[in-house]
Amino acid sequence: MAGGAARLLLAALLAAAERELRFRPPAEAPVRLFTEPELARYDGQQEGQPIYLAVKGVVFDVTSGKEFYGKGAPYNALVGKDSTRGVAKMSLDPADLTHDITGLTEEELKSLDDIFNNVYKAKYPIVGYTSRRILNEDGSPNLDFKPEDQPHFNIKDEF
Repeated sequence: MAGGAARLLLAALLAAAERELRFRPPAEAPVRLFTEPELARYDGQQEGQPIYLAVKGVVFDVTSGKEFYGKGAPYNALVGKDSTRGVAKMSLDPADLTHDITGLTEEELKSLDDIFNNVYKAKYPIVGYTSRRILNEDGSPNLDFKPEDQPHFNIKDEF
């Protein structure tokens, strides 16, 4: 009799564990990679389309700030691309609307980090990463890549 009760208890525990595993939602969203042409499609020019802005290779959905980033808005020049340099320099000059941080001053780099952490990461959802952030120049995976919003991510698991 005791053996039968133990088997019933074990069967009930296994069934509960199987249900929990089967219906558990994924812990983290997949990492999305954006090429430059793909990111350019989210430039705020089309009504109803999300508006994306990349800073330091991290792509943010800034649609909720449409009054700042949408068509004709003051910071529309920053969207649809990685505008890291422009954010660091607080510049809308087309020459500064690039990922390249070569030659930035210590003050500009500090400003970049402050704005990145205290504005973009604090206010807007991360929707992906630019290919420059995830891949090396030769197209191989950057093994040091860590998503800003997924601390347990391991790029080796993706390839």
